[in-house]
Amino acid sequence: MILAALLAVTMTFSPAQPKVGDLIAVEFAAPVKLDASPAYEVVSQEGNRVVVRTFEPKPFALSGTQGGVRFRNLQVPVGSVLQPGDLMQPAPLVPPREVPYPRAPFLAIGIAALIAAIAWAVVWWRSRKPAVVPVEIVPPDERFRRAVLALRRDARHPLRWAVLADETRAFLAATRSISSDLTTTEVVPRLKQEETIVIDILRQGDLEKFSGRGAEPRDFDSIAADALHLASVVQPEERKAS
Repeated sequence: MILAALLAVTMTFSPAQPKVGDLIAVEFAAPVKLDASPAYEVVSQEGNRVVVRTFEPKPFALSGTQGGVRFRNLQVPVGSVLQPGDLMQPAPLVPPREVPYPRAPFLAIGIAALIAAIAWAVVWWRSRKPAVVPVEIVPPDERFRRAVLALRRDARHPLRWAVLADETRAFLAATRSISSDLTTTEVVPRLKQEETIVIDILRQGDLEKFSGRGAEPRDFDSIAADALHLASVVQPEERKAS
């Protein structure tokens, strides 16, 4: 009876010629439970199928229980992965291939540094050049007109008559070639007959600058308005010559 039960324990396995380290699937006729053994490793077992493997190049025996029947020494052949006559000598080592030194990153860094240096050099060079401030070229008649209007607006300007006289002298020097270094007495003969307003301005300026009593009480706005007429009658050749 016991012999019949043992004969009933049969199995099939794959691969047909397992090698060291292969996963060997073993199929039984009934649900099975394998015993633990140092000869093999049970990877999985479910129902009548178990998966085992070993790392020794020799047959090993399975033991366990199938359908309540105890079995032992079911042989599983295992072959070696080595070729016949293998001397078990390691293959000769090949020296590692020398990796070329990476030049591209350093080349890129060098180019970037060169560009940055050139940019800073350009900025530095431009900063050395003095800034060119455009100068407005104002014709003498327009300059005189602006000065007179500014004096009219500033009633508290100190020495207003003296400043008006100085501006009148500068205007005459620019348009009539009458030097501003001439005294009032020297300027008068060089004026036109209708330019009596110039005489009044120059004398009022002399009184304010050199007289202890100051300028005479005259209507500054009225005389300044007459002075503006001088700028309005500048001839084109006088403007061009200035």
